[in-house]
Amino acid sequence: MGQPRKVRKLDNAIAVVTGAASGIGQATAIALAEKGCDLAIADVNEVGLAETAAVIQNRRRKVSTHIVDVASRPAMEAFVDEVIDAHGHVNIVMNNAGVSVTAPLAEHSLEDFEWLMGINLWGVVYGTKLFLPHLQRASWGCVVNISSMFGIIGLPTQSSYCASKFAVRGFSEAVAAELADENIDVLCVHPGGISTKIIHNSRFYLGDRGHAKMKRYFEKKAMPASEAADLIVRAVEQRRRRLLITRETYSIDLIKRAYPPLPPHFINWLRKRSGMG
Repeated sequence: MGQPRKVRKLDNAIAVVTGAASGIGQATAIALAEKGCDLAIADVNEVGLAETAAVIQNRRRKVSTHIVDVASRPAMEAFVDEVIDAHGHVNIVMNNAGVSVTAPLAEHSLEDFEWLMGINLWGVVYGTKLFLPHLQRASWGCVVNISSMFGIIGLPTQSSYCASKFAVRGFSEAVAAELADENIDVLCVHPGGISTKIIHNSRFYLGDRGHAKMKRYFEKKAMPASEAADLIVRAVEQRRRRLLITRETYSIDLIKRAYPPLPPHFINWLRKRSGMG
């Protein structure tokens, strides 16, 4: 057996977080600042990004803000250059920006598929690939890629979202294996229901009633983003490769291991429990 890996000390590290204007990205950026990190934060929401930056500055940490469309390769290439110019190096890259589309496949446009994949998958690929040379030049590095509970199980009306999150999971596992002999960790995070604004930033095609039901679920049952952020930061410190967040995610992971071909009635029960109809 290999030797246990030493816990990471995050003070004075440089961390990059996309999707940092709200939700998990905002909360994790703040939590990293509280651990002593300086931040480069990115989003398309300028107002929310400024709010995140103000909190980080109140923690007396350096922060640079970047308006970036993570689905655009030229924008991401420019973003990497801006971060290195502002901070000199990078230790942590958290690819968090994400959206969702809720629709049966028959009613799901290819344009919506391309929009979602651009952000959820290509944003992760660009963030990992383009920052990798800088992580390799640093004394240590960590990539944090946000998958989902739906990167473990496929649910009706979530075909594009599940496809993107399964892809993030496979991509992260492959890159983690490639970098196993380097001082770079790759952490894949699988959150369940977290209180974020993803439902407001996404596309929903099940009618007003279904949309309202999903909003109520996230408002009443979802874990606060700050709790998820604390778990993510702890996993970075512990140099973990996989993190499941919420009891539902743990339960689904266990059930999938025991019964890989889950019966349709269980899938539909889970869909309703998750507020999707």
